[in-house]
Amino acid sequence: MEHGSAIQQPAQPSPPTTAPAEGTIASHRSARPVRQRILGSWPLLPVLAVQAILSLRLVGANTAFQDEALYLWAGHLEWARVLHGTPIPQFPSYFSGAPVIYPPIAALADSLGGLAAARILSLAFMLAVTVVLWATAGRLFGRRAAFFAAALFAVLGPTLYLGAFATFDAMALLLLALAAWFVVRAGERQDATGWMIAAGAALALANATAYASALFDPVVLLLALATAFPKPGGKLAAARVVTLLAIAAVAITAGLLLGGSRYLHGIDVTTLERASGTNSPLAVIAHFWSWTGVVVVAAFCGAVIGWISRPGRARAWLLTLLAAAALLVPAEQGSLYTTASLNKHGAMGAWFAAIAAGYAVDRLIAASPAGTMRAVTCACCVVALCFPVALGAGQSRMFATSWPTSAAFVAILRPLADNSTGRLLVEDPSIAEYYLPSGSQWQRWSSTRNIVLPSGAPTGGPSMTAGIVGAGNAGTFAMYIREGYFSLIALNFADTTSLDESIAADIHHNRHYRAIQVVPYGAGPAGPTPGKYVIWQYEPQQ
Repeated sequence: MEHGSAIQQPAQPSPPTTAPAEGTIASHRSARPVRQRILGSWPLLPVLAVQAILSLRLVGANTAFQDEALYLWAGHLEWARVLHGTPIPQFPSYFSGAPVIYPPIAALADSLGGLAAARILSLAFMLAVTVVLWATAGRLFGRRAAFFAAALFAVLGPTLYLGAFATFDAMALLLLALAAWFVVRAGERQDATGWMIAAGAALALANATAYASALFDPVVLLLALATAFPKPGGKLAAARVVTLLAIAAVAITAGLLLGGSRYLHGIDVTTLERASGTNSPLAVIAHFWSWTGVVVVAAFCGAVIGWISRPGRARAWLLTLLAAAALLVPAEQGSLYTTASLNKHGAMGAWFAAIAAGYAVDRLIAASPAGTMRAVTCACCVVALCFPVALGAGQSRMFATSWPTSAAFVAILRPLADNSTGRLLVEDPSIAEYYLPSGSQWQRWSSTRNIVLPSGAPTGGPSMTAGIVGAGNAGTFAMYIREGYFSLIALNFADTTSLDESIAADIHHNRHYRAIQVVPYGAGPAGPTPGKYVIWQYEPQQ
């Protein structure tokens, strides 16, 4: 059987009653029959059930978000390219993850059951993430710590939200969690090459799925080092890190060589040179704190306990690493002055911090007198989970309904787009492209960020400093509107407000365009006041 790390502790039969003895070696757990170990995992089942129920209630809470629509639409086009040789847009140049990994998988789910199936696929990923967290924390600190680690993570608002959100974030988090589990699973063994190869491959695949996951590569590397002390220690511990790094680097390099320059450009503009926002660092910290504060505080308590009980030992360093991982995302996004995707990326750091948080709760219970008092303390900790459950349920609902429904707009645009062959200019067209059959004719669709020419080539895009989310060039748009290039134009004066106003003025000066619909569409650019989509049609006879 496999040997665990010397900093680990033996798992106990039930989280409510017993705690692992401090300082014992978790590898003794391996002597237990496999059947007993499986039956001993029953406390995980209610955690998964609560997580599934709270995420499932969000599956139909809203129409597709722009990112969901974009990735599902891209996935269908990727399959069209593979099966029929259909030309498709240059997704690698502006996607923040490899378009050949998650989008085609999600598109298969979408083909089977629509948006709901694609979101349920994300739920499956997130349930697996919780299972891997349970396994990782249990191997490090025992089953009681694993229970509270899994429970605290499973009910976080970002966790529940990602379980009903059809983007690559849930899949990337699962791969990142698997990489961490592989390095922990290596334990005390002298030769951990196989586990490091598996960890390196999972880490590279996570990075390819979502480029932002690379922020946690150093955490996984340091985790490989920390779990190798005190045994096997020394050169063997360093060899683990070198092997893991080499495998991940080789896999990523090979992928970039196969993908070509467009992948390099996509990584650069979406991740390395990501455009700054307008949110203050304090706003970033405040948002992150409100979503993950419970786990972060408990994690740092676990680190403090580690230093008090065993200062300078491997466990103290390990707990500090796990707690500090939670701070990477708010630090990075604070430096960019943006809260965009903070709730999604923050879940990655929360996964690591939850392990230390589970250890802190376990030590609190173990500190109480054995017997009835300890059982009561454990029961109180379980009851106290009601607070993060209620908090996470409310926050996840807020996340899932934070964008306006597109049902009315799509219903009105459908006959206009599907019953014509003209070109369309739509602010944020990914939603319409996903829902409408004419969306597969991607050369017809332009956004207020760039114009798609009949050849499929883009023009009139944003400046380099504005990034891929910046507004397009007003002069270029004016020229194409003057020539009547678009048969339909739909603007909501929200994401690219300044350019929208410029385009509306250009439309006003072209007598062939006529406003045919005004569609209410959620909040306006100034706040909760309802906004609108204005649709113009080109009529050359006038």
